[in-house]
Amino acid sequence: MKNMQKQKAVPALIISRVKAFIVDMFLIAVPLLYVTTYFILDGKNDFQHNQFAIFGVWVVFGTIQSLFFTFNAQSPGYRSQNIYIINLSGKKAGFIIYMLRYFFFITTFIFGGFLFCFFRKDKRNLHDILSGTIPVSKKDA
Repeated sequence: MKNMQKQKAVPALIISRVKAFIVDMFLIAVPLLYVTTYFILDGKNDFQHNQFAIFGVWVVFGTIQSLFFTFNAQSPGYRSQNIYIINLSGKKAGFIIYMLRYFFFITTFIFGGFLFCFFRKDKRNLHDILSGTIPVSKKDA
């Protein structure tokens, strides 16, 4: 922990970020979807016809993921890939910034905001640019 301050970070690999996203879907979103569908509602048909429940699941997912980022700069998926989400000064961002990042992810995904990383040297997507964050991994010594 002593050398963490001198350690440099590099933009996280795109494939690692995709893997982290998939892990988060399975560890956070799938249980939320299951509980909402079968314990709160009356099954698949009720869930499919309840837009409020669908919206609620994704709000709760974003909140849980933002809380993970706020306290650890990592969600379970990001931890599995050794990726951190930090602000541009190299520190953890606040809860509101992470929630904004999630909101920007949802809204800019529709317009191809997730493709920005393929054209930028720092591999940031549109939601990262708008929220002032960057996914990084520790530089190999």
